[in-house]
Amino acid sequence: MEAAGAGVAPIRAQYLSSKEQFHAYLKAERESRNQENNQDDGEEDPSSNDQTEPPAKQMKLDGGDQVRKQGSQEEVLKEEDKKPQERKRARGQNKSRPCMKPKHYEKDRLCQSVIQECAEKCYFGSQCRFLHDVGEYMAVKPSDLGDSCILFKTFGKCIYGVTCRFARAHLGEDYRNIINGDLVKQWEGKPLVRNSLSKELQQRLRKKKVCFDKSSEYLSHLGKPSSAGNAGNKATGNSTEEKGMTNCTASKGNAEGLDVLPPGEEAPECLTVSEKGEASESMVLQSSCLANASKDSTLKTIGPVTDEDVIKLRLCEKKRLDIQGKLYLAPLTTCGNLPFRRICKRFGADVTCGEMAVCTNLLQGQSSEWALLKRHYTEDLFGVQLEGAFPDTMTRCAELLNQTIEMDFVDINVGCPIDLVYKKGGGCALMNRSNKFEQIVRGMNSVLDVPLTVKIRTGVQEKVNLAHKVIPNIRKWGASMVTLHGRSREQRYTKDADWEYIAECAKLASPMPLFGNGDILSYEDANRAMQTGVSGIMIARGALIKPWIFTEVKEQRHWDISSNERFDILKDFTNYGLEHWGSDTQGVEKTRKFMLEWLSFLCRYIPAGLLEYLPQKINERPPYYMGRDYLETLMASQNVDDWIKISEMLLGPVPTNFTFLPKHKANSYR
Repeated sequence: MEAAGAGVAPIRAQYLSSKEQFHAYLKAERESRNQENNQDDGEEDPSSNDQTEPPAKQMKLDGGDQVRKQGSQEEVLKEEDKKPQERKRARGQNKSRPCMKPKHYEKDRLCQSVIQECAEKCYFGSQCRFLHDVGEYMAVKPSDLGDSCILFKTFGKCIYGVTCRFARAHLGEDYRNIINGDLVKQWEGKPLVRNSLSKELQQRLRKKKVCFDKSSEYLSHLGKPSSAGNAGNKATGNSTEEKGMTNCTASKGNAEGLDVLPPGEEAPECLTVSEKGEASESMVLQSSCLANASKDSTLKTIGPVTDEDVIKLRLCEKKRLDIQGKLYLAPLTTCGNLPFRRICKRFGADVTCGEMAVCTNLLQGQSSEWALLKRHYTEDLFGVQLEGAFPDTMTRCAELLNQTIEMDFVDINVGCPIDLVYKKGGGCALMNRSNKFEQIVRGMNSVLDVPLTVKIRTGVQEKVNLAHKVIPNIRKWGASMVTLHGRSREQRYTKDADWEYIAECAKLASPMPLFGNGDILSYEDANRAMQTGVSGIMIARGALIKPWIFTEVKEQRHWDISSNERFDILKDFTNYGLEHWGSDTQGVEKTRKFMLEWLSFLCRYIPAGLLEYLPQKINERPPYYMGRDYLETLMASQNVDDWIKISEMLLGPVPTNFTFLPKHKANSYR
């Protein structure tokens, strides 16, 4: 055991341990628990991996642990071979980490027509490559993970039928799906998740048959020279008074929510998306509606008739973003998924934002990218974050989202430090490309009906701050709010966030709100941040390490949360994940994947009762220590295999040949 050094969290001496003692204790406890589970014939323990499997699968599962351990050891050896003799701190991403695809989970999959109990309607007929014999599928299907299906229990129906890994809770005779009619009626007409991508819109995006009238009008002015003395705004097109622009190139008098197509184009060939409706399914106008609209010039409307279709809203008339003093959960790539945001909302997060979405992928109709925009009905203040490097794609994407999804604001990511984004001119690179940056902000602002916000860093290079120069321009360009992360791109997450500099920038931003971000892991950190004069705080890694930080800040206390309470949080995440990604094998494994990514941050939390003094600092690395019980010790493990064990306690045994490495190298230390 070594004394706590610089950068190491101060843990009470009686809890400190060596690496060898720590892993020996976990191994002994695990073996002891496995023996107890093997002796217990009558009861099933949720943390046990000894589940009855089909004979064909049993041998593979028995050898799965050994294969997985060998695979993880090989990965470690490869990483160690690449390291120089002097050990350096791991940084960046595990770009070559293994990727588990759906075919790895189950080779024999059941046809969707059979799952929905309408096998006679299979589109592919005899050429379908999926199974149609339920008995054959059940013979090779992995065993169920439990007796209670969260989908059936909550909504009265599990849409995954026999493929559900909790199917025995809702299967009747001949593998028929049981439905609880009363529960189904309760949820009828209540969309739980909004902002889904419809098949029709996806097809039109892929065929490039979606019109962007407002964007085209703005972009048409980019190449035109402006009068002397207005060089900074030569490519802006920022107001109707200056440029004589309207919201679209359509003729005046068209109905609200409908943009008339340019002359010579037929309505079915080019879709102009409508204003946001009550249900996500009805957000995109059908071709037939457009065709009828072109024939009938006197459309019947319901509600007040406005002139928003012909007169552009002024900045002062736009919806304001009133989040002064609220707790803002940062948009977090990979880990900031919808189930995690639900966890944070439950603990008191006021504002949530979807993961960073690449505008070009959204314009191409990629389902995986549109999934990042989904919004749960409990997210009352929700925004989406876009990344892009050019005004044309960013402006078109903003117009598309403005008319197809429900959101309270749009955020531009000008803080992303990763090379893939930076080298293409996006993320932090925009801070050095002021002309493109201005065109993007003004263009998006001109097509959006909701507030536009910007997230930036202090700069690109470590000792060259740029934010104080950029922020006044962002305010002038029309953004409603700016969020400043107190580190440069070169720093990434090393060293402390510069809150003194954030305080200076907050004064420059006034009257535009500025939110500060960086190194907030306790209510004391939050209080110090608010004293700098910022309008509010954004919490990122602090929420990943301890999502109950929002409760601590609001109640102004340190929460010595128990291991059982933390495990209950993981149970809730599991249920939310099964609701969101599905309760079939693919959904279970996707839930496991995102849980493991989150566990790579959760293991950094040190229980308040174990610290010599409070609070824990975000950049202090936890040493090896023994928790107050086995579960607390297991949750403190920095070993990938122990994270997998925790996931198996909730989601059953991992598939054969399963491997996992966290996205960030700094999270995969052992």
